[in-house]
Amino acid sequence: MEAGGDTKAPAPGDAEDLEDTRFPSEEAGEDGGVHEDPPDPGEGDLAKTEPETKDQPPGLLSPLPQSEALPCTCGLWDPATSEDSPLGDPESGSGGQGGDPSDEDWRNKRKHVFVLSEAGKPIYSRYGSVEALSTTMGVMTALVSFVQSAGDAIRAIYAEDHKLVFLQQGPLLLVAVSRTPQSAAQLRGELLAVHAQIVSTLTRASVARIFARKQNYDLRRLLAGSERTLDRLLDSVERDPGALLLGAVRCVPLARPLREALGALLRRCTAPGLALSLLAIGGRLVTAAQERTVLAECRLDPADLQLLLDWVGAPAFAAGEAWAPVCLPRFNPDGFFYAYVARLDAMPVCLLLLGTDPEAFHDMATCRRLLEEGMHGLGAMRALGEAASFSSAPATSAPAYSVQAVGAPGLRHFLYKPLDIPDHHRQLPQFTSPELEAPYSREQERQRLSDLYHRLHARLHSPSRPLRLIYHVAERETLLAWVTSKFELYTCLSPLVTKAGAILVVTKLLRWVKKEEDRLFIRYPPKYSTPPAAPAASTDQPSHNGLFPGP
Repeated sequence: MEAGGDTKAPAPGDAEDLEDTRFPSEEAGEDGGVHEDPPDPGEGDLAKTEPETKDQPPGLLSPLPQSEALPCTCGLWDPATSEDSPLGDPESGSGGQGGDPSDEDWRNKRKHVFVLSEAGKPIYSRYGSVEALSTTMGVMTALVSFVQSAGDAIRAIYAEDHKLVFLQQGPLLLVAVSRTPQSAAQLRGELLAVHAQIVSTLTRASVARIFARKQNYDLRRLLAGSERTLDRLLDSVERDPGALLLGAVRCVPLARPLREALGALLRRCTAPGLALSLLAIGGRLVTAAQERTVLAECRLDPADLQLLLDWVGAPAFAAGEAWAPVCLPRFNPDGFFYAYVARLDAMPVCLLLLGTDPEAFHDMATCRRLLEEGMHGLGAMRALGEAASFSSAPATSAPAYSVQAVGAPGLRHFLYKPLDIPDHHRQLPQFTSPELEAPYSREQERQRLSDLYHRLHARLHSPSRPLRLIYHVAERETLLAWVTSKFELYTCLSPLVTKAGAILVVTKLLRWVKKEEDRLFIRYPPKYSTPPAAPAASTDQPSHNGLFPGP
């Protein structure tokens, strides 16, 4: 895996060649859309930027495409809200009380996510009670139906500082109402992640069959208990956006010999029908091994892998062992795998074994015992325990490393994703980032940093005018984002760092990542072969999912 160390960063003497980025001025039109000033003649990929001020609109770094804008006349709620309102109490999710649009606390939330059926039946709301929001969801259904009656599909509405993004997935309608700096594409990706979480529980075929039989079916009956999982998913986007933004998973920093030894153990502990084995700590990957025939057919999508990591990190798997069906929407949205999940030796290390045989629980439990014995023989339990306790976060959280380890004064935080990696189509997409430290220790500051990363990502990957390099001086920090054929990098620096100093910091960072890549990433995921006991994923027949009796 190339970490970009061979990529020559601009020399300090060439600092003048690194132009600042001017974010196009935006002017709200009467129709609620946003109009972008035309670029100046001769403007290149990088344009001039002025320091960001408090008076600038939240969408400054991500101009909204005029083609998606629709006039907003529905009046769902008053847009006059506080930009710095907190994320909200996790207990105030879809199972909480309140949620009436007339409630001031509910209206002050930065972002709402709704899931409802085509018939307007409420299924999920990030905040408040879905019963109190039935009228609001009815308005959303009416908007979608009205546009569909004209042979079109509604994608987004821009109204002052709000974005309303709509996503139709079969019989389900997902809506995000946001006044964060996230672009419509980023919000749509978040809605896709919410839909994938629902499909992982029920499968796409089951959802379609349910609503084909009864359009006004209350899907909450089958999703009972999943609301907290959806709440955690949406909270993670606010606090730690790297996985969803970069489409990759984060690995536990670990010495390469130990990681390879653990991979060899996973490769030896197999059972009939076993398709995937992985070890994780706090939602971050330690190592994974995939069955050769499954690997030959298709690569496990990072969205599916992240879904599994979030799933095993749930409090329900905090102790003991569990056996449950799970659907991987990107692999096969209409079928179940069967997952064995267990905590190893009262440690925060979690084992996940994914198979195709619904009767293989005891075989999986045997694999777990063999793996624990092998890990004790290697002394891996102690090493993983030390890795888990390295972070200053609670012991149940994922281990991380300090940004001070880079040895680059002025560097506060970064996100790094290698792109030039061997065997790319079968390699696990991965990224790395240090632990958030001062001045990003408080929740509000972490949220602000997440907003900055979303803005940079939206500008780099703008469909109308993508950029390769952004250098931006804000009020409290300096930001540099860079995409090459070898890596994608987002850095947050001290506001006192000059342009030449920023180049030196990035150069040091790239050299450090190159030096530490064996510890930060899984370069060659192990593979194994097992006699298949069933097809690659169980076909979603009524007898398998338990939703309907067999024919």
